[in-house]
Amino acid sequence: MPDEEIQTLNRPEAARTVPAPSRSAAPASPQAQPDPTWLGPVLIVGIVLAALNLRPAITSLGALFEEVRTGLGMSGTVAGLITSVPALCFAVFGITAPRLSRRFGPAAVVCAGMAAVAAGLLIRPFAHAAAGFLAASALSLAGIALTNVLLPVIVKRWFPDRVGTMTGLYSMALALGTSLAAAVTVPMTSALGGSWRTGLLVWAVLALVAVLPWLPVAAAARRQKRAADSRAAATVRADAGPKIVRSRTAWALACYFGLQATGAYITMGWLPQIFRDAGVSASTAGVLLAVTMVMGVPLAFVIPNLAGRMKNQGAIAVTLGLFGLVGYTGLHFAPAAGAWAWALLLGVSNCAFPLVITMIGLRAKSPAGVVKLSAFAQSVGYLISIPGPLLIGALYQHSGGWDLPLTVMAALLVPQIALGVLAGRDRTIEDECGMRD
Repeated sequence: MPDEEIQTLNRPEAARTVPAPSRSAAPASPQAQPDPTWLGPVLIVGIVLAALNLRPAITSLGALFEEVRTGLGMSGTVAGLITSVPALCFAVFGITAPRLSRRFGPAAVVCAGMAAVAAGLLIRPFAHAAAGFLAASALSLAGIALTNVLLPVIVKRWFPDRVGTMTGLYSMALALGTSLAAAVTVPMTSALGGSWRTGLLVWAVLALVAVLPWLPVAAAARRQKRAADSRAAATVRADAGPKIVRSRTAWALACYFGLQATGAYITMGWLPQIFRDAGVSASTAGVLLAVTMVMGVPLAFVIPNLAGRMKNQGAIAVTLGLFGLVGYTGLHFAPAAGAWAWALLLGVSNCAFPLVITMIGLRAKSPAGVVKLSAFAQSVGYLISIPGPLLIGALYQHSGGWDLPLTVMAALLVPQIALGVLAGRDRTIEDECGMRD
């Protein structure tokens, strides 16, 4: 982002003032007033809690999936459908985020999204049929999809001078929530009596807690929105943001997002099987997957901070891709002998997610641009990612081994690196679409 743009975004009034609500007794033009002193700290807590809840609905189910299948009498087809629902929901519901954000404001939509996550997690343990379980899961995933898209917008709106730091904070929380749910769901279920219903229900408590800080934030943002709605129609039109499909950077970000998500889903779904087929024990294979996932916790904070200080993030995309290439090459030639090294390398490579989220915040000038870019990149990206794990599974079954699947997985990193270089260039979608500041 050019220096003059950064300086503009860093002005205190851009992040710390909101228009006062207009009084019904007088047709006033709103005057800017400081945000309440509590808003910043509460927002930080809300962002962290929201990020913690963006994956436990998925990874807690994965840990107990065999028990859920048996308990609900799911067929193999229905079970396969449930495993592909997350990416589909992220794509379908994520694309609605810009419209909802313009109508209600991003903070209100995130608040509603967290409520949807909590409601779905509360309902699905009480389902007695696969259809009800699937519907409740979809409700939670819809809330996650909206929050996925709008957290970068929240960061851009209230922390424009700390995009890298705040993105790193919530990316780290997201990685922590992912790892925590995968690691503790099974032992926690055993400690609570052994029922998969109880084990899944516990995660609803964390989601309910995440709703609380967003209630006052949404109320404050709603007052700001009422004041903003009283401005001229021309201003509202300007806030609509750029036509995203005209931007090459937007397409590069969307495709980069899709390929990194493909790699992440393949790793989470198939890495333990790769190790087990190489002679590693089942318990050790599970630990190796946990190591890969845990690598995202510290690096999810470091990478966005580093990316936020750089004008061009292409070098980071190249580095992460090279880590993945070395990891897949190692799995091909010595999967058991170097298992711990390959798990660590792939864990680093999977940190392309916090990088692409940071770039979404940097490649648009305004919150309106960020919400469109975030929705576009994530929705298109998740659609791209859907076939990946299915393709690798088919290749594994057809070839009877991992040589061909691993070759394909490594080959996918080549276009991912190239797209990361394109997406990391120092430009904004507004400039590419010919919009004025």
